[in-house]
Amino acid sequence: MSTVNGTTIPAEKIDFGSDQEVRWCPGCGDYSILKQVQTLLEQSGKKKEDVVFISGIGCSSRFPYYLDTYGLHGIHGRAPAIVSGLRSVRPDLSVWMITGDGDALSIGGNHIIHLLRRNVDVNVLLFNNEIYGLTKGQYSPTSPEGAVTRSTPMGSTDHPFNPLALCKGADGTFIARSMDRDPKHMREVLARADAHRGTSLIEIYQNCNVFNDGAFETFTEKATKPLHTIFVEQGKPLTFANGTRGIKLNGMTPVVVDTYAGGTSLEDLWIHDERDPFKASILVRLFDDPRSEGAMPRPFGVFYANNRATHEAKLTAQVSLAKERKGPGDLDALLKGEHTWTIG
Repeated sequence: MSTVNGTTIPAEKIDFGSDQEVRWCPGCGDYSILKQVQTLLEQSGKKKEDVVFISGIGCSSRFPYYLDTYGLHGIHGRAPAIVSGLRSVRPDLSVWMITGDGDALSIGGNHIIHLLRRNVDVNVLLFNNEIYGLTKGQYSPTSPEGAVTRSTPMGSTDHPFNPLALCKGADGTFIARSMDRDPKHMREVLARADAHRGTSLIEIYQNCNVFNDGAFETFTEKATKPLHTIFVEQGKPLTFANGTRGIKLNGMTPVVVDTYAGGTSLEDLWIHDERDPFKASILVRLFDDPRSEGAMPRPFGVFYANNRATHEAKLTAQVSLAKERKGPGDLDALLKGEHTWTIG
């Protein structure tokens, strides 16, 4: 916004869409995610030259082509290393990392956990479609046991990763989940992630309508969504099924209870506190099969948010301290080290 002669003039809307043709399969959930990210950037007031998108390999990783910002399409699983280096030298930039369940949790599994524990200030969008889409339908680290795919014709024997439980175990400071078919909720979570200082990781359920269509329809379709999803909000009780059911903690064990006709009162339900690391550890594992009798609903929203010093803030402070103590750096002295020996 600017003011001219006492008149407020709205800031010119910045279009973050690039001139590249968006080439995903018709109906792919990636289109929805791209639209919400573009909308968020347009509303944020950021300049294009202050935003960077880094990706690995996969359908999701075409993202940098479709945004008129700086960007880099990296190599398989190595995007965390690239964003870590970038943030270390350019802490002024808004850095986003786009990845998928295969890229982040298979070849990139070791990299992602170290990005999280270091708390590099970057927004990570992990598109989870439970399949390898770009390479035509092989099973991925998040494919359920028994999944019949092109690489597992008799059904997968692997136990799948729970992405957010992995992130919690790596001490991630912002952990959330959304879905491609709830754009309003996704945009709200994206805004929260962008405001967080540290590694923000959002798992986004993304439908691959060619190789794994309907993997998440229980959570997205009007008839089943109320019974099988629960949207957590800070300071509010965990309720679902249009408020007729809720989650109560029996010790540290979550149980489903009725909240009507003399059932459990709202005051007795689990009240969501995204600052509680112990409850967050339970929440990310509220992950039962929604088709089984008495299954827990699948949670969506911000599960955990914790303020902890970022990697680059600590690194910058250390460099400043070194300059104060020793003055300008001497590369030859550094390579030589403090202890040398002459042989012969």
